[in-house]
Amino acid sequence: MRARLSPTPLLLALLAAPARPASAQDEAVATDTPGFWDRDALTGDWGGARTRLQDDGLVLTLVYVGEAFDLAQGGVKRDTVGEGRLEATVELDAQAAFDWHGLLFHATAYGIHGHGLSRCCLQNIATVSNIEALPGPRLFTLWAQQSLWDGRVSIRLGQLAADDEFVTSRGAALFVNGTFGWQAITGADLPGGGPAYPLATPGARLQVSATPELSFLGAVFSGDPAGGAGGDAQAQDTSGTTFSFSGGVFTIVEAQYQPVADRAGLWGGGGMAPVFKLGAWFHGGTFNDEHHASDGLTLADPRSSGVPARRRNDWGLYGVADVPLWRDGDRPDAGPSAFLRLAGAPADRNLITFYADGGLTWKGILPGRPEDTAGLAGAFAQIGSAAAGLDQDYRAYGRPFYPVRDHEVLLELSYQAVVAGWATVQPNVQYVIHPGGNVLAPGRTVPVGDGLVLGLRTSVRL
Repeated sequence: MRARLSPTPLLLALLAAPARPASAQDEAVATDTPGFWDRDALTGDWGGARTRLQDDGLVLTLVYVGEAFDLAQGGVKRDTVGEGRLEATVELDAQAAFDWHGLLFHATAYGIHGHGLSRCCLQNIATVSNIEALPGPRLFTLWAQQSLWDGRVSIRLGQLAADDEFVTSRGAALFVNGTFGWQAITGADLPGGGPAYPLATPGARLQVSATPELSFLGAVFSGDPAGGAGGDAQAQDTSGTTFSFSGGVFTIVEAQYQPVADRAGLWGGGGMAPVFKLGAWFHGGTFNDEHHASDGLTLADPRSSGVPARRRNDWGLYGVADVPLWRDGDRPDAGPSAFLRLAGAPADRNLITFYADGGLTWKGILPGRPEDTAGLAGAFAQIGSAAAGLDQDYRAYGRPFYPVRDHEVLLELSYQAVVAGWATVQPNVQYVIHPGGNVLAPGRTVPVGDGLVLGLRTSVRL
């Protein structure tokens, strides 16, 4: 009998435990240095070497994320999987290193192992894990950034990822499912998933702070992370070093508005004021029509050419709102907050045409655990009318069992427990309705069943 993963016993143990061992707190007070449980990294200061490197402008960061998921219900097949990712980031502050003001160098690489639940078993659009990727070592980002005029303007050049800075949400970052980072609509509609984890592309980004409250972001990327090779983008670029300049140009712009945090004393400091973002993207490549063949007939018609019609260019709009609901005592980062993101794209050339996600998070919801955060979120991805129309045509052309795709819905309940200054443990439960938007199960005449996923993630800063 296959063992079932259940986060419940561990979660109960975490909730019953103190925020960190009392002995560690006593040690920190006695020595004026962080104790083992309070330090920022598991391996500490490396005998002072870490601090000396930082003083010289060099910051080395290692983070390991390991997780296990159990598909307890639905999907293509029930299974338990494990996966992990070691993230290595190097940043060099040129001002501290050789007195060049405002220049920063950055590189991030990953070592990925295991396999994900979405690819093998669930076939959903909103990937179960935001670290799910094909295993192996991989370069992610590699760039240089120059800040000007006291940081009011910055220019970034190199191998860039759009999901590092665009469409981001403070509240959504808590959750494990990948759609709460780079939204499922852009991941599904753009070639190769767009310039986002685990594939970055060559690009340039400009950021301008017009006022203390209003800033603008704009970036231009190579349009196809896979280099125009077709097929699975991750399989085509297994090392992250394709440095593709193929597939047209992907451009994205975003306006960000964040009221001054201390104004009227509504939200306190700590960057916890509301944030509102409005953005748009444009892709200059060519895209397959989701419904019609090159001869104008429906792709479901046996008399058609079977080759999708080609559409020039693609575009989309989105908005993001992060709003703290109220402060919890004197801690500006504690208490409940809400987030909402909306996005849309044209139907004839895109699988998903409308997307929405949102949720509630609460830091310090339980007494005695002020650093823990709980959250409940949902996401909705609407299949476009063109793709749904093709499914209806398949039914009309002699396949009455063929499901008509409509939407995919995701719900996630998550609790992130801070067990040390360098470690978190995060049980989570996800429920996926209409995986893939209500797609046909391989080799069967029924759709893929709704999926219940039980997960447990551990993150350690080394």
